[in-house]
Amino acid sequence: MTSSTTKYKRILLKLSGEALLGKKEFGIDYDIINQICQEIEEVRNMGIEIVIVIGAGNIWRGKENEESGIDRVPSDFIGMLGTIMNSVALQAALEKKGIHSRVCSSIDVPAVAEPYITRRADRHLEKKRVVICAAGTGNPYFTTDSAAALRALELKCDVLLKATNVDGVYSDDPRTNKNATKFNTITFDEVLEQDLRFMDATAIAQCRDNDMPIIVFKLMEPGNLKKAIQGKTIGTQIKL
Repeated sequence: MTSSTTKYKRILLKLSGEALLGKKEFGIDYDIINQICQEIEEVRNMGIEIVIVIGAGNIWRGKENEESGIDRVPSDFIGMLGTIMNSVALQAALEKKGIHSRVCSSIDVPAVAEPYITRRADRHLEKKRVVICAAGTGNPYFTTDSAAALRALELKCDVLLKATNVDGVYSDDPRTNKNATKFNTITFDEVLEQDLRFMDATAIAQCRDNDMPIIVFKLMEPGNLKKAIQGKTIGTQIKL
């Protein structure tokens, strides 16, 4: 039963692959994964239904591998396979904590994940299983941000929570520009007009056209995910 103190019943949590790096230069930092699992466990115990989409930037970044000569399409598929690896790793960590979860992949890999079928994923959520959507949309030229927007809409989530390494959306990169200003709230149109690249434009437009609110927040601060689902002021909210 969802707590009366929570604003949302069903959420989509978008994790970047880079978030899993921790202090490593490549691969997965399991201390980070365990911290993420603790945040997820706390929210799940409040009765929240959770969908997760993970990127693969800790394993493969197409733009940074352009010098390899690999074409865009196979490069994007390599990235999709990377998201499956991250999803299975997260599932293993969740299951170790007794949190039942399912990896639902847009690419057919029956040995490690079940195919993504909206109605089946919805049923898992109703049974309080965490659903981890892997392999993006299953198509090249679409980012995992677009996959997150698509799955949030398909599964009728109440909000898309984008966890990042910074505490919200800024006018510029706060890591390189000390004068960058943070937005507490901003509209979808303002994000597109100002070309704020915390998420790709396709995903932003999808959410805008279907009135799917987005909250961008810093994940690796204990309790932030809980604060976000309680509707407390945190990070940046993007809405109509």
